[in-house]
Amino acid sequence: MEFVTNSPEQTEQLGQRLGTVLSAGAVVAFTGDLGAGKTAFTRGLAGGLGIPGQVTSPTFTIVNEYEGGRLPLFHFDMYRLSCSDELFDIGWEDYLARGGVCAVEWSEIVDDALDSDCIRVDIRRGDGDSVRRITITGIEL
Repeated sequence: MEFVTNSPEQTEQLGQRLGTVLSAGAVVAFTGDLGAGKTAFTRGLAGGLGIPGQVTSPTFTIVNEYEGGRLPLFHFDMYRLSCSDELFDIGWEDYLARGGVCAVEWSEIVDDALDSDCIRVDIRRGDGDSVRRITITGIEL
């Protein structure tokens, strides 16, 4: 499915829509350019899961954990990793076993470690500064 959003708020709203239908153990693999809106979309995911508070990019911490909703959210940023082996070094399998939702920015870096049934979200810039073309595969909205 392809969607077009015209503001960061609309990108968050689409993320929220996805968050409402996710189940325990879901992995959402993001691709897209720097600044395309992956974190904005993840803020929406958190809202759809009922998680209160602010969601920020985990660029320097690799993973941020958010609880308090119907499912926990584990927000990964793989930008600083060089390969999927490093993903396992930070406890990837433990996060999967915790029954939450794993949102993975820069998933292409660790793609060989992700299951083929994960949900894929590709976010690209459109024709205007705030326009985003978002393709979601692996789930129906």
